[in-house]
Amino acid sequence: MKPPRKAAMSFIFITLLIDVTGLGLIIPVLPKLIEQLTGGTISQASQWGGWLTFAYAIMQFVCAPIIGNLSDKYGRRPVLLFSLMGFGIDYLFLAFAPTIWWLFLGRIIAGITGASFTTASAYIADVSTPENRAQNFGLLGAAFGLGFIIGPSMGGLLAHYGIRVPFFVAAGFSLLNAAYGYFVLPESLSKENRRGFDWKRANPLGSLLHLKKYPSVIGLIWSMVLVYIAAHALQSTWTFINLERFNWSEQMLGLSLGVVGIMTMIVQGGLIRYINPKLGNEKSVYIGLAIYSIGMLAFAFADKSWMMFVFMVPYCLGGIAGPALQAILAGHVPPTEQGELQGALTSMISATSIVGPLVMTNLFAYFTKPGAPVHFSGAPFLLGSILLMGSAIVAYSVLRKEKVVAVS
Repeated sequence: MKPPRKAAMSFIFITLLIDVTGLGLIIPVLPKLIEQLTGGTISQASQWGGWLTFAYAIMQFVCAPIIGNLSDKYGRRPVLLFSLMGFGIDYLFLAFAPTIWWLFLGRIIAGITGASFTTASAYIADVSTPENRAQNFGLLGAAFGLGFIIGPSMGGLLAHYGIRVPFFVAAGFSLLNAAYGYFVLPESLSKENRRGFDWKRANPLGSLLHLKKYPSVIGLIWSMVLVYIAAHALQSTWTFINLERFNWSEQMLGLSLGVVGIMTMIVQGGLIRYINPKLGNEKSVYIGLAIYSIGMLAFAFADKSWMMFVFMVPYCLGGIAGPALQAILAGHVPPTEQGELQGALTSMISATSIVGPLVMTNLFAYFTKPGAPVHFSGAPFLLGSILLMGSAIVAYSVLRKEKVVAVS
């Protein structure tokens, strides 16, 4: 018996929103907490912050395929509730941390259990039809957008009561969400669509090797990887570039990120429901990546503050590509292997969180340092634009080859 789709999707959206809001809550205060625990400068705190991100990304890279495969065996519901509990415990470790190493322990726990997006993506694939799959995957982007509007704003306000208060609130959100889900979340994976757990397939390399039997899937995963590396041009260097180029204040930086969040929510939570049915998944991927690339290229050469806000429009409109690409991927894999697919995707995306920030921040540093061959702070955006066009080319070649094989 299939779960009520609207109720299930509402819960999944709320789950993802709370996850992202919890992450956003701690962003404004984490640097100060690190500084307090290490006794160092804010510059040194940023280095510790980078290693904390590294610890989380590495653990998620290794564990996401395990979580995905477990959800294929035991169902989405218990694994999702386990992930929510893990996030709650992580935030409590951060809240009570007497030393910096407690922060690492918390981030490691979050990396191991924090595959809620993996399981939520598999859940969405379970309860979606081919017609509405891309729109439902758009909820991921909408949750990110709204969560990064609510979280940092709330975290900044709560910081007035102490830098550890936002961590307690984030923990409360996650644990309450787990309790709520325990009573209301239906299972989405029927018993006949489950399969046994296999350690050979429950690792980043093993899951990808197994998915090789679906040739188009591997190519489309690489297309998505290029998108996520390109996205770090904004995620990892936005503040640095706009401080260097326009001398923006903290308020202006916060405002700009809030506008990106609002636009992302509008596009992926609303517009995609009208655009995708008219264009179809394949055209949504090509057009979305092209617009996305144009927006990134425009950021690279903007020389006025207001231009950054104007160019957010094509950049955010390009967001129609991601859910469409994910919908195409989900459509290539049977229900018994959705968890494995989403685990492999999350693992690869985690790898981009290791590579992307290092590439983009070092590129920015190289082209803005004294004696640089060319002073060009927009270099990360230019690389991002090239990677997005590369992603479109990869997706086109994979899908075109698939059509040729189907015809022959």
